[in-house]
Amino acid sequence: MSNSSSTWLRLFSRIRCFLFFKTSSSSSAKTQSSDHYPFDKSSDIMKNNNNYDQKEKEEDSLIITLHRSVKNLHFGNSEEKESAAKEMKILARHNPKMRRSMVELGVIPPLVAMLGSEQVLSRRKLAVQVLLELANGIYTNKAQMVEAGILSKIPESVEELDLTTSNEFAELLLSISSLAHCQFPNLTASRTIPFLVSILKSNSIPIETKELCLAALYNLSTLLKNARDLITDGVANVLVQFSFVKETSEKALAILGNLVATVSGNKAMENNPTVPESFIEILTWEDQPKCQELAVYILMILAHQSPIHRLKMVKAGIVPVLLGVALLGSPLAQKRASKMLQWFKDERQVRMGPHSGPQMGGSCIAIGSPMNPREASEGKKMMRMLVKQSLCKNMETIVRRAGEAQVSSSYKTMNVYSSSKSFPY
Repeated sequence: MSNSSSTWLRLFSRIRCFLFFKTSSSSSAKTQSSDHYPFDKSSDIMKNNNNYDQKEKEEDSLIITLHRSVKNLHFGNSEEKESAAKEMKILARHNPKMRRSMVELGVIPPLVAMLGSEQVLSRRKLAVQVLLELANGIYTNKAQMVEAGILSKIPESVEELDLTTSNEFAELLLSISSLAHCQFPNLTASRTIPFLVSILKSNSIPIETKELCLAALYNLSTLLKNARDLITDGVANVLVQFSFVKETSEKALAILGNLVATVSGNKAMENNPTVPESFIEILTWEDQPKCQELAVYILMILAHQSPIHRLKMVKAGIVPVLLGVALLGSPLAQKRASKMLQWFKDERQVRMGPHSGPQMGGSCIAIGSPMNPREASEGKKMMRMLVKQSLCKNMETIVRRAGEAQVSSSYKTMNVYSSSKSFPY
């Protein structure tokens, strides 16, 4: 009896082990990949639990640090506020989820107040760094900064800042200027434009910082109501100077294109002594097609709205330059240049019409008047000769600027197989 009972016990234990092994193997087969390599399930579970506990500890530590920093920023002394700003800069830079939490805890108003602390430049620098991290890609944070009066805390001049802080202020203003179409206040009561202009006029600021300022000004110029404030602060004259620098020409011309569409912007262009000669010079930049498109657009607006500018353009020799753009420019530049050439052609025909100019009496006939057939014929011959000479000169200039062998060879081939009679004019 004892032997049989022991046998049953051994059999029962084997069945139980078999069932346990089968159950564990089936459950592990669901979680394993197709390789079916054995692994220690208990050790894996313990590892996951340890990782989860470690993450919880890290999150708890971050939350504790955040609450301590927010408390010190609101109620601490000057040293505690500076230390809190340093901690917030690290949290906002390395943990994007913390940015919204910080704003919900109300850190923007005290940071904006620190931004205006002109006596302690280190606090101002810390404040702009934290605000720059908080404004990174979050629209509501930027809107709250504007509501907290950040634009009135901007320094009026760049002279009191170092190069790094100036660049950070420019980045912050560029980020906030994206609100120009919605929640951006009136520029008259802010220091934004004077600060940006002071950076652009400074000789010690690098070109990268100036490009940030130009991008911010472009965002502001897209709203027509800001045009008067931009013109009043002398932005137009500074932009005309930057349009000559090829690194910044495209951005400067884009802003001028927005401003020239307004009455105040057009008047500012009229009063500038370098206009339109400066833009005509930009039309000759064959290696900058975008600059050519923007320059010819500005010239179109000026020529359409001001007869003074049309007269200046003709005296400055715009017609042959437009002809070169119409032949070798980008498709958009060609279209705009052809349109302007048509305007000058129509205006010239109107000036030379029989109804224009002083009317002579029957006995007093002016030299070259159409009423004298012989002199009219000679005048036409002379005009054809001048047109032919001008065309040849323009074609030589275009081929020289192209600077490519294919263009030169095609021009020679055209001279061999084509005569001047093949041209319609």
